[in-house]
Amino acid sequence: MKLVTLTHANSALEWIGIQIDSPSGTPVQFVDLRKSLELLDHGGDLSPFGDMLRFIENADLTLDVANQILDRYKSGNIPEAALADPSAVRFKSPIPQPPQIRDCLLFEEHLQNSYRGLRETRAKMESDPETALKEFEAKGLYQIPDIWYDIPLYYKANRFSVIGHDEQIIKPSYTSLLDFELEFGCFLKRRVKDISEQDAEQAIFGYAIFNDVSARDVQSKEMQGQLGPAKGKDFDTGNIIGPCIVTADSIDPYNCNMIARINGEEVSRGNTSSISRSFESVIAYMSVSETLVPGEFIGSGTVGSGCGLEIGRFLEVGDVIELEVEGIGVLRNEVV
Repeated sequence: MKLVTLTHANSALEWIGIQIDSPSGTPVQFVDLRKSLELLDHGGDLSPFGDMLRFIENADLTLDVANQILDRYKSGNIPEAALADPSAVRFKSPIPQPPQIRDCLLFEEHLQNSYRGLRETRAKMESDPETALKEFEAKGLYQIPDIWYDIPLYYKANRFSVIGHDEQIIKPSYTSLLDFELEFGCFLKRRVKDISEQDAEQAIFGYAIFNDVSARDVQSKEMQGQLGPAKGKDFDTGNIIGPCIVTADSIDPYNCNMIARINGEEVSRGNTSSISRSFESVIAYMSVSETLVPGEFIGSGTVGSGCGLEIGRFLEVGDVIELEVEGIGVLRNEVV
């Protein structure tokens, strides 16, 4: 099942629904969950069907009800007033303000390519780029650290800068190297602490596409401080999640093609099967002596060759970036 947070084109009021796809995987209709239940005189508390976070927090109840609504749709027993077509709605991120965002580094090929790209990017900013590059390489700067092979590395992103499908990326004033990152990630459905890798699968609600937009020139300077990204990642509209959540029972997250396009031209392709660690193992590590809560989003990190730093193609104002993950859909945004 694909779940979305939407607004009607002439309203700012958010509502959650089931996305109905055509055989090609493009949305053809949306079922408003709360309105469906109201029109069908469903008894009980309808508040968990009013926003995605409440829906996820009550997943043991809400998923069963949503599946019943989906079955009624398939049999033609949903009131017309509960349906909307794509031309009449606007997407929001599934959870417009997640409780937490943690982004990982789970693809080794991306790290190898990116560290090389960061060395070259940083060298070009010096008066003698060729000499600077040799110095960086001699000092071992921007190399995969040994610790990456021992534990899952991650940082906490800005949960207040989230946008969704078809919303605009505002290019920060301070960067000339704005980059996309082809990622996907999972939403948690349970409060967990010290959970085992074996049990962590049951804590995953579903999956979405993630574009971790980055200012690479600034990031290349900041990462020398060995503390993590700051303004290289932290700016409005810098975290893009969507277009929907595919529930965990509807997808094999470790066998999905991943494609990036700029202005309709394919620039990158990968597969989730090249991931180095599972989300289950990452969740187990994150939850050691720390409580994780429903609605948290955990990003995979970028698939190999899945960003401009790796392929030498950065984003400019007017570009439209599309990230596609098989089984989830296409996440599209324009740079302004």
